Amino acid sequence: MRDVAVIGIGQTPVAEHWDKSLKELAGEAVIAAMRDAGREYADGMFMGNMMSGSANHQQHLGAYIADWVGLRFTEAAKIESACSSGAASFRAAFIAVASGEMDCAIAAAVEKMTDSTSDEITTQLATAADADYEAGMGLSFVALNALIMQRYMHEYGWGKEHFAPFPINAHANAAHNPNARFQEPINLATYEKAGMICPPINLMDASPMGDGAAALVLVPLDSVSSTAKRIRIIGSAGATDSIAIHHRKEPLFLQAAYLSSQKAYKMAGITPSEIDFFELHDAFSIMSALSLEASGFAERGQGPRMAVEGEIFPGGRLPVSTRGGLKARGHPVGATGLYQLVEVVQQLRGEAGKNQLDRARIGMAQNIGGSGSNIITHILQAI
Repeated sequence: MRDVAVIGIGQTPVAEHWDKSLKELAGEAVIAAMRDAGREYADGMFMGNMMSGSANHQQHLGAYIADWVGLRFTEAAKIESACSSGAASFRAAFIAVASGEMDCAIAAAVEKMTDSTSDEITTQLATAADADYEAGMGLSFVALNALIMQRYMHEYGWGKEHFAPFPINAHANAAHNPNARFQEPINLATYEKAGMICPPINLMDASPMGDGAAALVLVPLDSVSSTAKRIRIIGSAGATDSIAIHHRKEPLFLQAAYLSSQKAYKMAGITPSEIDFFELHDAFSIMSALSLEASGFAERGQGPRMAVEGEIFPGGRLPVSTRGGLKARGHPVGATGLYQLVEVVQQLRGEAGKNQLDRARIGMAQNIGGSGSNIITHILQAI
């Protein structure tokens, strides 16, 4: 396989884009990435998205967006993997270039959620759960994560306040991200006073919906000069688990995160201790803790300790959500995985502004589909 580099990135602010259509939103990110890469054409485009058919009444996004951005006749397809659709599109583009099938591939993703009511979005999100035994029983994704968090607190003895540092860190970082949904910091009092959604999950434990699009341009590493803005992809892997949580042997352990991260570490030839920062999938505070544990950064049941002891903050052992994460940057579901990767590239390029980390040589992004049923991990390195 060939070594692959990212040479272009693009993103839109995560917001309520009432004045833009689905294709306009996607087009902005794709065109920005192509301009950043200095490219006018690509051999293929993989478009990540979860709910365009139901939320926007538009499927067939590959051809739809390719035509809109001036790539008519380019090979293109929609990639759907629930909340991990963005990372799935990136992995498809990576494989296409690494295999030699394509010399330039675009990974893009878009989600336009504000065209639907919150009740409709809740119903659509539930389609990533088991239709017979979870969604069919009235369980929303908030409810599923609340059950996991309740059991986790019971098993390991953590209090609700111990999860507060996760959103506090995310909001502090988002304050300096012009593309973030929320750009105001919060404190412990804000967290404790937040309205309860589904105990023990409150508003500050849950990521907000929004509209957004992001894109990256991938090419063979040896096709670009050493002076170009290029970031090498050194690890890429995915894994699945049962969609229904009750079918898992260990409901409090993200086995798919463990498997995908281990495969990515092996491919990269590194250990978890060599990761400088981690863009984790903090759709809910409990997922942050579980991701840290499954990816080898914390012992089982000790994920919150990293937050409480400040290890996840800028300057800590493993900074996470360095541009706000899903919690504060926003979670435009199918596009989230590519926002994470764009932010990793920004850090590795030294383009993260006030969010720039002092130590940013190897970064990892992990995108979770469903409640842990499809998890994709990528590791990128500055050259």
